[in-house]
Amino acid sequence: MKGILGTKIGMTQIWKGDKAIPVTVVLAGPCPVVQRKTAQTDGYEAVQIGYAPKREKSVNKPEAGHFKKAGVSPVRFLREFRDFSPEGDTVSIDIFAEGEKIDATGTSKGKGFQGVMKRWNFKGGPASHGSKKWHRRPGSIGQRKTPGRVYKGKRMAGHMGMERITVQNLEVVEIRADENIILVKGAIPGANGGLVVLRQAAKGGK
Repeated sequence: MKGILGTKIGMTQIWKGDKAIPVTVVLAGPCPVVQRKTAQTDGYEAVQIGYAPKREKSVNKPEAGHFKKAGVSPVRFLREFRDFSPEGDTVSIDIFAEGEKIDATGTSKGKGFQGVMKRWNFKGGPASHGSKKWHRRPGSIGQRKTPGRVYKGKRMAGHMGMERITVQNLEVVEIRADENIILVKGAIPGANGGLVVLRQAAKGGK
């Protein structure tokens, strides 16, 4: 399950013949290999890679020792990829090819406290016929006597966004190795400038 870390730059479109394709631009890698885990020492096979330089003042002692042992400069983000054994000490976008299917993981935009209509697509209350101040309310949330409580997981108003979301089977449209840029067809979760994890498609999309 090969993968790489990157930064979401934004969305644009490119032309393939007479067809415009919406793409997300991701600045991916190069990512230094910080640790290689083996079944003998850790119980499973994995590689830990880093991304984005980190200021020396922000590095604590355990982190400093970890990076020093690996012989790499401190980085902000560390992620593990199981059953991936890259050649060399750096992972670049060369691990992917144009036309390949990948999964993209990001943190969705935070939208604060939202009501049930925006958060869960509730219909809301009636707009007329005597309805007063009930247009965007959820309605009943429980029962009368049995069970006498609100079930866990009930869809109600609350914090929306800022969740880890993965979009599967996105197509790699173009790779610009000299600029460390990869163009992915469609949208990727998160705001511009956010961390993006690109992995080999888990479901083997065609």
